[in-house]
Amino acid sequence: MFDKICDIIADQLRADPADITEDTNVMEDLGADSLDVMEILVAIEDNFGVAVSDDEIPNLKTVRDIVEYVESNM
Repeated sequence: MFDKICDIIADQLRADPADITEDTNVMEDLGADSLDVMEILVAIEDNFGVAVSDDEIPNLKTVRDIVEYVESNM
């Protein structure tokens, strides 16, 4: 799960997947803006069939947060 989400994030942000860990903060560490985050979440929804509610978006700061959310909502 982590590897696939890491690949999605790296692809969206043109980042090196080797630089992304579970503790990586998508906005602070990778320089994503709110549009980038939305594009990442749409790609995750498409790949995993998980709907991310607008209320949850502010809670998804680190890669670990995203992985845990996807795992618990599949």
